[in-house]
Amino acid sequence: MVLGFLLLLQAAPQGNPLLQFLPLILIFGIFYFLLFLPMQRQKKAQKKMLEELQNGVVVVTSGGIIGTISGVDGDTLTLRVKPDNVRLQVARSAVTSVVSEENK
Repeated sequence: MVLGFLLLLQAAPQGNPLLQFLPLILIFGIFYFLLFLPMQRQKKAQKKMLEELQNGVVVVTSGGIIGTISGVDGDTLTLRVKPDNVRLQVARSAVTSVVSEENK
């Protein structure tokens, strides 16, 4: 469909410069809605998740460590890791996801 539209535009008279740039504008529009917009939404969701971290929440870090938050101090979190209740300090930005209640 897009290829047919592009061929139709090539057959159009070369007098209007807007018609020459229309395929390029359409490609940028498609890239924006398929790539950039979802990435922005994902970044906003990640930022919101990191801001809402609190004590007692089970999280997964970027290194694959699963632990329960036992302390929050600015950009540093203290995690309690099972089975020996080892306490680790990690950066808030190292948390990749929150483990939901159904996954415990």
